[in-house]
Amino acid sequence: MSAMIPAWEDGVLKPVEKLDVHKRGLRHKAVSVFVMHERRLLIQRRAMEKYHTPGLWANTCCTHPHWEEDAGVCAARRLTEELGFTVPLEHRDQIEYRADVFMGLIEHEVVDIFVANLETAPVVAPNPEEVMDTAWLTLEELHEQIAEHPERFTPWVKIYIDKHSEQIFGAHELA
Repeated sequence: MSAMIPAWEDGVLKPVEKLDVHKRGLRHKAVSVFVMHERRLLIQRRAMEKYHTPGLWANTCCTHPHWEEDAGVCAARRLTEELGFTVPLEHRDQIEYRADVFMGLIEHEVVDIFVANLETAPVVAPNPEEVMDTAWLTLEELHEQIAEHPERFTPWVKIYIDKHSEQIFGAHELA
């Protein structure tokens, strides 16, 4: 059985099995991390073993907090688990979205957004069970690649970049 994550069921937040949350499209908590270095965003290509959106490009990392886990603790934990490094993260905002993600599964997430703007690039050591590749792209390059090949990107990264760039990156990163 997979992890129990915080989801709203009949208006009440309670622990629900992760796959069940996605099958039923329940509104649930999530975190997304965006690591920047020299105006470039670290993105990852999801491992082929992932149960949804395998092989697609996403933001630096994202996940669901465990039941009663603090969002900041969750973001730091997942960054280490997926990419093998730890950096100070700043809570930037909270975003809600709903998207069909893969073979009938639905993400209806209330996402705590965390950002790191680093002076020194981290040593990235991807966990091959989670991540098959990484890249550093400017936001302009990411916009261009999404426009040219939207099928290569997760639904949520397209939503973040299309609708929430200023909330996530701030106006200075978009200039």
